[in-house]
Amino acid sequence: MSEKDLKHRLSKEAYEVTQHAATEAPFSGQYDDFYEDGIYVDIVSGEPLFSSRDKYDAGCGWPSFTKPIDKEVIKSETDTSFGMVRDEVRSKNANSHLGHVFDDGPTEAGGKRFCINSAALRFVPVSDLADEGYKAYQKLFE
Repeated sequence: MSEKDLKHRLSKEAYEVTQHAATEAPFSGQYDDFYEDGIYVDIVSGEPLFSSRDKYDAGCGWPSFTKPIDKEVIKSETDTSFGMVRDEVRSKNANSHLGHVFDDGPTEAGGKRFCINSAALRFVPVSDLADEGYKAYQKLFE
């Protein structure tokens, strides 16, 4: 998809987050305090990324997940911006900036906290999975 098409299709914030690694303000994203059953997909490509079953309230102001749906759907790169060393999380196919992963998540769930910008995500409720082409993910909620 061209830059022009992306700018037209995405909100300004979603474009800046996914294409320029911007970060939405904490506690401002639509999925921070959102707990319906379904999956979260890359707003750019529709790649399935996270399940609501792995979402938890980390109190950080961004949607947090203990793991991706499949570790192959994301990639991680070292981010040294703002004088910090962090692991940036990107979608594998669209290369959208999603957020960062930290080692301070729930230990009983593997210890990871995928801290993700709402603006990089689109939520697909369980009731719409089949209609939107994500039928294979219904098994996560049975």
